[in-house]
Amino acid sequence: MTLTLFLVVLLGLIALGMPIAMALLLSAVALMFQLNFFDSQILAQNMLSGANSFTLMAVPLFMLAGEVMNAGGISRRIVNLASMFVGHIRGGLGYVAIFASVLLAALSGSAVADAAALGTLLIPMLRDKGYSAGQASGLIAAGGIVAPIIPPSISFIIFGVATNVSITKLFFAGIAPGLLMGLTLLAVWTWVARRHGTLAPTPREPWPARLRALREALWALMLPVIIIGGLRGGIFTPTEAAVVAAVYALLVSLFVYREIAPRDLGRLFVSAARTTAVVMFLVAAAMVSSYMITLADMPQDLIALLDPVLDQPRLLMLYLMVLLTLVGTVMDLTPTILILAPVLMPVVTKAGIDPIYFGVMFVMVGCVGLLTPPVGTVLNVVCGVARINMETICRGVWRYVAAYTALIVILVIFPELITVPARWLY
Repeated sequence: MTLTLFLVVLLGLIALGMPIAMALLLSAVALMFQLNFFDSQILAQNMLSGANSFTLMAVPLFMLAGEVMNAGGISRRIVNLASMFVGHIRGGLGYVAIFASVLLAALSGSAVADAAALGTLLIPMLRDKGYSAGQASGLIAAGGIVAPIIPPSISFIIFGVATNVSITKLFFAGIAPGLLMGLTLLAVWTWVARRHGTLAPTPREPWPARLRALREALWALMLPVIIIGGLRGGIFTPTEAAVVAAVYALLVSLFVYREIAPRDLGRLFVSAARTTAVVMFLVAAAMVSSYMITLADMPQDLIALLDPVLDQPRLLMLYLMVLLTLVGTVMDLTPTILILAPVLMPVVTKAGIDPIYFGVMFVMVGCVGLLTPPVGTVLNVVCGVARINMETICRGVWRYVAAYTALIVILVIFPELITVPARWLY
């Protein structure tokens, strides 16, 4: 009864168009009345404690790093580097988009930021070379969602805070599936390029030009090396890694590439602060509902509901992935993590599933939800950049959604593809 009430109130308010943060707060209030008490101090205290987290300081810093990289020419140099090395292959600009999306994923950690940056840079180039609007926008959108999987990842930070799971371990566990997503994109695009023989390649670049592009992009490529190396060597925590990323991006953009001036910093700080405010208010509101969910003993109700499959971890994972896929079509990734992760984690732990593996799979399925209408945040961003309608981009992105879904099924059947590399890297 309690679980049903929570879901009905939450989904009903979201369906009415209420902001998700406010819907979470009112759902918590509904649970209070269901439990025959109401205490406004619980709302205030849990909101404050939810936002008052050292780990969550990484969110605004990674947001700032992403803003600076896009404005400071780092993203453009990554795209240029990929174009120099693979642009001459048939369908070459498509391969450029894929390689650039994987490289940028290791810099920003935000699907929306990567999709916007890649879309702005590459969609006009793709369309000039004869790629249809659906082909160009679908590929850019599909490449953008690799960002929350390859570290550094804002989604992994939020998942770690919501479930008390090691963020560093999540970062290392995301490397292998992130690369598998890149390989999946390559496989699908190779098939598309062979079917459409009209996709024109760019001229092959001479090696001096390639080496020059590599030299220009070297400062950008050093960032993931510094972050992963620092985490692996125990030099800094994920939060401190966010500080390193933001400061490094600022220094490179200001003094090496010189594409932003000190007068531009105010605009970049404000943009990062606005995005951060939305995320942090969501986190704070979700902590209130998380507290009430625990108080109402909803995880135990869910464990009882799923008891028949608790002794079959793969079948349970398949059920949970289907559930998350359905939720992902109507809800953005961050609120999905904040609402469902604390509820599902006790179920996963009871079934003996590795929490790190579950965290990676949770975020991966949530990322695919960013490509599915009607919510599809990444779809909406790319539609805005490309100035096309939702129907056009859906025609271009469906094959990538199908391929990602097949990859998720494979990872459910063979969890070792995530757990073994994660243990080795960590």
